[in-house]
Amino acid sequence: MSEREARSGEGSLSAEGKEVFTANCGSCHTLQAAGTTGTVGPDLDELEPDLATVEHQVVNGGGPMPAFGKEGILNAKEIKAVATYVSSVAGQG
Repeated sequence: MSEREARSGEGSLSAEGKEVFTANCGSCHTLQAAGTTGTVGPDLDELEPDLATVEHQVVNGGGPMPAFGKEGILNAKEIKAVATYVSSVAGQG
């Protein structure tokens, strides 16, 4: 796979991630790139989490956040997409 193909795949994963984020996360989390201003969970622009942190939190939940992975709310592809998106845009707004 060429570098260009890899970037293209990551771009489509990130685009899907934005949709997943907007539908499932934005009501609780602030993320300027997604245009969300939730106040229940942490402000992701301030937190700037990395990919592994986002994946872990989405799968396992914590506090008022549901365990989207363990509860079967999101599948593995959706979790990877939203983690890729959040970790690539948080703090970039």
